[in-house]
Amino acid sequence: MSYFMVDIESDGPIPGDFSMVCFGAVLVNDALDTTFYGKLKPISEKFNPDALAVSGFSREKTMCFDDPKEVMLEFEEWIKEYSKGRPVFISDNNGFDWMFICWYFHHFTGKNPFGYSSRRLSDLYCGLEKNTFAQWKHLRKTEHTHNPVDDAKGNAEVLLHMKKEMGLKISLK
Repeated sequence: MSYFMVDIESDGPIPGDFSMVCFGAVLVNDALDTTFYGKLKPISEKFNPDALAVSGFSREKTMCFDDPKEVMLEFEEWIKEYSKGRPVFISDNNGFDWMFICWYFHHFTGKNPFGYSSRRLSDLYCGLEKNTFAQWKHLRKTEHTHNPVDDAKGNAEVLLHMKKEMGLKISLK
């Protein structure tokens, strides 16, 4: 299995009605140097200015981003290129990030290379700590900037910490 830490930024709360602005992914390995970054043109007229502001982009700027279908096809190829075995999607907030990635894959390509499941970083950490309120964000080394590649990398650093220092049984091939 290959683990891919993913983070997305959007201009609203749900895919379809709103758009994924950009996303980043990091192949989880010791180097954390294999990354993907996609910026997607809006798919809807609707957007929430406060949500969009988190990404740091203006609506006008996003209108010049890449065709979502092309970005998702490129992401699918990147996943295939770097997967050894089944690719596993993992994120800080997979209820949000997964929702957008899964919807975009199915809408634009007809399938999702990650299948039908994902993992949530926080749940793994809480399980290792045996504490549903355990906090883990202090373990990031890369600053959380809302650039999705930076944020995915910081989260991947936490997953590696969990493997090396906390005994998480995970195979990173």
